[in-house]
Amino acid sequence: MRVPLSWLREYVDLPATETGRDVQAKLISAGLEVETVEQLGADLTGPLVVGQVLTIEELEGFKKPIRYCTVDVGKANGTGEPQEIVCGARNFAVGDKVVVALPGAVLPGDFAIAERKTYGRMSRGMICSSDELNMGDDGTKGIIVLPPGTEVGKDAVELLELVDEVLDIAVTANRGDCLSIRGVARETAIAYGLPLRDPALLDVPAPNAFGHPVKISEPLGCDRFTARTVTGVDPEARSPIWLQRRLQKVGMRPISLAVDITNYVMMEIGQPLHAYDRKLVQGTIGVRRAEEGEKFTTLDGVTRTLHAEDLVITDDRGPIGLAGVMGGANTEIADLPQALDSARAGETPIDLENATTEIVIEAAHFNQVSIARTARRHKLSSEASRRFERGVDPLAASAAAQRTVDLLVLLAGGTADAGVTEIIAPSAPHTIAMPADHPDKVAGVHYGRETVVRRLQEVGCDVYGQDELIVTVPSWRPDLAEPNDLAEEVIRLEGYENLPSTLPKPPSGRGLTHRQRLHRRVGRALAGAGYVEAPTYPFVSEQVFDQFALEADDPARRVVKLVNPLSDEEPALRTTLLPGLLGALRRNDGRGSHDLALFETGLVFHPREERRVAAHLPVDRRPTDEEIAALTAVLPEQPRHVAVVLAGAREQAGWWGKGRPADWADAIEAARTVAREAGAELIVRKGQYGPWHPGRCAELVVVTDGAERVVGHAGELHPRVVKALGLPERTCATELNLDALEAVGDGTPQAPGISTFPVATQDVALVVDQPVPQAEVEAALREGAGELLESIRLFDVYENEEQLGEGRKSLAYALRFRAADRTLTVDEASAARDAAVALAAERTGAVLRS
Repeated sequence: MRVPLSWLREYVDLPATETGRDVQAKLISAGLEVETVEQLGADLTGPLVVGQVLTIEELEGFKKPIRYCTVDVGKANGTGEPQEIVCGARNFAVGDKVVVALPGAVLPGDFAIAERKTYGRMSRGMICSSDELNMGDDGTKGIIVLPPGTEVGKDAVELLELVDEVLDIAVTANRGDCLSIRGVARETAIAYGLPLRDPALLDVPAPNAFGHPVKISEPLGCDRFTARTVTGVDPEARSPIWLQRRLQKVGMRPISLAVDITNYVMMEIGQPLHAYDRKLVQGTIGVRRAEEGEKFTTLDGVTRTLHAEDLVITDDRGPIGLAGVMGGANTEIADLPQALDSARAGETPIDLENATTEIVIEAAHFNQVSIARTARRHKLSSEASRRFERGVDPLAASAAAQRTVDLLVLLAGGTADAGVTEIIAPSAPHTIAMPADHPDKVAGVHYGRETVVRRLQEVGCDVYGQDELIVTVPSWRPDLAEPNDLAEEVIRLEGYENLPSTLPKPPSGRGLTHRQRLHRRVGRALAGAGYVEAPTYPFVSEQVFDQFALEADDPARRVVKLVNPLSDEEPALRTTLLPGLLGALRRNDGRGSHDLALFETGLVFHPREERRVAAHLPVDRRPTDEEIAALTAVLPEQPRHVAVVLAGAREQAGWWGKGRPADWADAIEAARTVAREAGAELIVRKGQYGPWHPGRCAELVVVTDGAERVVGHAGELHPRVVKALGLPERTCATELNLDALEAVGDGTPQAPGISTFPVATQDVALVVDQPVPQAEVEAALREGAGELLESIRLFDVYENEEQLGEGRKSLAYALRFRAADRTLTVDEASAARDAAVALAAERTGAVLRS
């Protein structure tokens, strides 16, 4: 909400020395978020005067139209002689009053005006447009043409109110009253302790039977409707400068006098209004719900298909307005002044017969939720809908209509019709019972009853009672619904800065859970290994499972869908971390980062076999353990996974040597890193699943309760998956069920074993068939070697048909033996090695390579 300080001063007698910055500080202290204070005209210096165009000469031979003008600026130039000015605009004619910047003036943007020769003529000044003066959009995109009666030579800075301060307030959703000058003026008056001149305090005639007929068929959607009529409106009347400038300062574009007046009153009082051309309204004005599929064209020229929940304004033909959002094109006020300008420029003829001379004014109060849903359903947010969905003062409708009538009579020469229509649904003021010391308990500060009552009365509440207060909430504050809301009003007006700062005292003996510590250790370990954490959104499209080449019956395809997703393209909760993580890798690669190693830990979601509806938990007490358990049983299963993705170089090339690209072995090593942090024994063997390359995929297994359980996969992605997702070539990935690793892992910290006895190393090279996994060979060697084996490491894989035979491979292992109580002899180490080889030969058919 933009609030000009000059407009604010009309309703609050602020000290003359108060600046916009001072008012900003006061309002921020009172709880309003004043984001900026714009200094209009701070970079503008004169002379800037009113001039009258005397002659216009069209200059030929240039790429664009150029006019050489003489302009009478009175005595403002010191000589009284016409000012010679070259101008390229064409929306003015001889005799028009314009704004002239004389030599020596400086316009916004540090644009200095001086005499200069251009297009072969001497130009002594500039004829100004609204953009050049930083006035805002006036709808013309051209030269400012002033009313004919404007005095030549008059100071245009004062005439156009170019110097002002504008407060830009970020109004929260619960403070709809502050989307008006009236509401901000009330807050300013309270902050300064000054009286408020309420613009809504007007003498309004009583309703009678002579007004325009109105029928409300949906009282729950529209509980108040006021209709007033003004006749004899001058169709050629234009909005005065002061009205246009105020609209521009609050960020609105002047359109026509009738529309400008309704917008002005809306910004002033906060009540949205609509003006209809009476000749175009056929019969009774009604309010009803739309018929499903009904068509209607709004003022923006868009034909909309209405929903059965939309609230519409109608006449005997059908809809003439989308209630609280936008009017209809079939009752639009004709803009005759703009038509006159177009006709004068030779663009269109004047249609005097269709000029608007009789206007019906609508001031109604609509249901907040209904208007909010309609605006979102049609993606049509307007100044009116913004106010209705945040709450409009229902008692201001008749005053706003009266204010509009008064301005139409004053500025358009109209006559107020004696008929007044006002339909009101019965309602009672909202009252709240509150202990007088309730704000004290909420804030932890002693205010006392007198302070509480005084502050609530300043807000506009009627307060009765002693220890137990009965508070009647003002009509313009629908957000005050319970005692805590009233307590907040007292606290903010007394000053949040006056609340004492008290640090909470946490209970002792509580720290991170085992699960939290594991997640942090995993994150630190992966970060230490060169991975960058990239949290992603937990939403996926079901199409990604086709891109991952998952089987039709794969459990990962069973998803939990959101009723109201953030994006219709991703309506499901993820069952794997890879879609989001690979998307992050693709975006980074597309932006020039080609060497990538990303990881993420997060929840995945699996629907339960039995789908049940959760019961509503109580809000007046803490739910019982049984109620919480019942709610948890309905929620989807949410295990925590960890995933990594790699692409590009894993080791950079440099003076130290050649680099190395990331490959499937790095993905498997990342899985081993996670398993080590969890204290779990991870079995790595050949596998095949979904998006991974069938020849470069490892199945990751743990043993729990004597049975093997697959907890993830690692390796290189399939080329078809890489192509479908637009990923770099040879992209690798790993995904593990972190909760499953935690369940089988030993969380006891293990100190490294340090022995005083030397190690005995024995190398063996075993030849096995190609299909035999090295993990089986290693397991047999480990078991056969017995307790003396300290570690085993595969250090070479060799394949050569001539030396080994067709379909055979050689696996070379380094076995480290050590005893805890003695130095091993060569015979002991050799015996352990031979036992290991013998068991490997028995189980896998391995033979020693000669």
